Amino acid sequence: MDSQDLQVLAALRRWREEGHRAALVTVAQTWGSAPRPAGAWMALRDDGRVQGSVSGGCIEDDMIARMLDGRIAGSQPFVLRYGVTREEANRFGLPCGGTLELVVEPAPDAAQLAELTTRIEAGQLVRREIELDSGAVRILDACRGEALLWDGTRLGTIHGPHWRLLIIGAGQIARYLAPMAQALDYAVSVCDPREEYSVEWDLPGAPLVAGMPDDAVLAMGPDPHTAIVALTHDPKLDDMALLEALKSPAFYVGALGSRVNNAARKERLLKYFDLSEGEVGRLHGPIGIHIGSRTPPEIAVSILAEMTAVKNGVVVPRAEASAVASVGCGVRP
Repeated sequence: MDSQDLQVLAALRRWREEGHRAALVTVAQTWGSAPRPAGAWMALRDDGRVQGSVSGGCIEDDMIARMLDGRIAGSQPFVLRYGVTREEANRFGLPCGGTLELVVEPAPDAAQLAELTTRIEAGQLVRREIELDSGAVRILDACRGEALLWDGTRLGTIHGPHWRLLIIGAGQIARYLAPMAQALDYAVSVCDPREEYSVEWDLPGAPLVAGMPDDAVLAMGPDPHTAIVALTHDPKLDDMALLEALKSPAFYVGALGSRVNNAARKERLLKYFDLSEGEVGRLHGPIGIHIGSRTPPEIAVSILAEMTAVKNGVVVPRAEASAVASVGCGVRP
């Protein structure tokens, strides 16, 4: 499943190849309750067709009108501002007086769009910088944790997999979780030393990592942009990953299992291994948000929902957390 950036890039390139004029619009800065974050992209074709979004639908109609009547033309990038006054914010449907500052590129370079696509598809994290005065664009290597840059004349945006996910276990849940996570800009890798599972793993863009789970965690070098989930339901394998993951800076560590199994796992980790109560307390288990999940795709949704909540700093009450917790395969009664 393509990320939103790749969808926008694919549309831009396809439209250009078909002979259409197409602009790239980037959210450079927001104030108040803006619907889309800084860095969000939208592609806008000369006949008004769009791919992506910069406001969740609030100002797209005005952008289309500008494209159709020729106000978005030429080659020089420029800035558009919406919601500068409360009246304008209300007119465009921006909530709570929100304000958007957009950078519009009426004619992005086709060769650079192709290079950017290639690098993102290869799993690289890249920085795209544009100088508004000259229109010059550069594509550079980026590091995890880099922030968007906007000083009024220069815009630097980060593209590619901003986050990483290591899945322990190449079973059916992983087959749904991996592409869903890729759609949210996670670089996904999978570790499963069990040959009966690993030989059938064939999901594009989610490579199989050789070796045992603890070695895979150490080799990954988890950072605060990393999530690790253990889905084998085999304590011998899941615990190996958790021993290293819970000591790491990974923002999310979760394990499949029932409430009973999870309690036993925590007790085991504290009793037999060199982990503190604080480290074991970081474990999300039973894994996922309680949404009544029963099937592998539903369980994958619940896991990714909890990961997203943690990433965004939203506290999920444990009374409502966990979709995967029955004895045996993990759906909570």
